[in-house]
Amino acid sequence: MTKAKLRTHYKTLRKALSEEQIEDYSLKIANQLLLLPIWDHEFYHIFLSIIEHKEVNTDYILNILSGKDKNIIISKSDFSTREMSHILLTDGTTIKKNKWHIPEPVNGITITPKQIDVVFVPLLAFDEQGHRVGYGKGFYDKFLAKCKPETLKIGVSFFESEKKISDIFEGDITLEYCVTPNNIYTF
Repeated sequence: MTKAKLRTHYKTLRKALSEEQIEDYSLKIANQLLLLPIWDHEFYHIFLSIIEHKEVNTDYILNILSGKDKNIIISKSDFSTREMSHILLTDGTTIKKNKWHIPEPVNGITITPKQIDVVFVPLLAFDEQGHRVGYGKGFYDKFLAKCKPETLKIGVSFFESEKKISDIFEGDITLEYCVTPNNIYTF
């Protein structure tokens, strides 16, 4: 299936999820993440969930990272350049939703993509080869291209993998893992 068809299909599936399902699945995903060999690193980048898009609730993952005393990095999006800046989350970081309902840091210490060891990647769908379908704006593609080659990229999804995304192009960056409520995919 093409990225556009998958995007439409998975947005529809997400809309059908109840708040209880989202919380249950999100907690299961966080527990699955604990089984991965990823916890020896220092800098972890995570997206803050867009509740209006019924994304995976990353609060559970944030709690794990905080409990393990990791450096947590969050992003701020610039829609004119489709680039993200990356900010160290601290007790003093102020977070506000932008006009697209994305929770973002207002201020903070900037971190470069080369400093980041692990990225939890938002997505709508993924396939058995580790390709992902996002919202189609390219923010994460640009960001991941600037990370060091050994940076671990971990997708989180409410739904299982597709067999194959048909319109992958050379610049697409694959995931190392994708975690669902019931499975861990390794690529």
